[in-house]
Amino acid sequence: MKALVIGASGGIGQAVTQALRYSGDEVVTLSRSAEGLDVTDAGSVDAVLGGVSGPFDVIFVAVGVLGTPEKSLDAIDAGAMAEVMAVNAIGPALILRHLPRLLPRSGRSVCAVLSARVGSIGDNRIGGWYSYRASKAALNQIVHGAAIEVGRSHKDSIVVALHPGTVQTAFTAEYAGRHKTVTAQEAAGNLLGVTGGLTVEQSGGFFDYAGAVVPW
Repeated sequence: MKALVIGASGGIGQAVTQALRYSGDEVVTLSRSAEGLDVTDAGSVDAVLGGVSGPFDVIFVAVGVLGTPEKSLDAIDAGAMAEVMAVNAIGPALILRHLPRLLPRSGRSVCAVLSARVGSIGDNRIGGWYSYRASKAALNQIVHGAAIEVGRSHKDSIVVALHPGTVQTAFTAEYAGRHKTVTAQEAAGNLLGVTGGLTVEQSGGFFDYAGAVVPW
């Protein structure tokens, strides 16, 4: 199997890469630190993604930024919110533009994009975290739309948003609090287990690390 991991220098991206290689898969990795991939720059995305050729059986998009979560409306800062949206929503959208070229026309393929449960509008019970929540909600819509469009030409493709749980990485260190956490290696195993069991009928969905549907 041939896989592409985008955001491979992050905690989850690294762990997914290691797990795939351990399974004997051929893995191509892309990241800002190694290849100069800047997901906030359309030119950078096109240049770096244009340098790889598929088709890939698995594409794993693990880019994202937390920013400074707002506890109240008056903490919202336009510039900071724009930066979070640029990385978490627009960046993956620029990546997904390349899906039709990178996925096989026939035969099962999976593109999994890391989202977060806090991006669920239906599951929001406590408010706050406006920028991060909004960016992940926007991402979910982008992934859902991409699944519909790509599915028209790639009948066996599966495109989904995934919630990894609270993972022990630098990304979450300051905010994990009393939440149950898992290691990046555990998260990678969980997520790859989910992607391995998905069907075409589930394309466009939003799932957690156990394969349960997360409400929009």
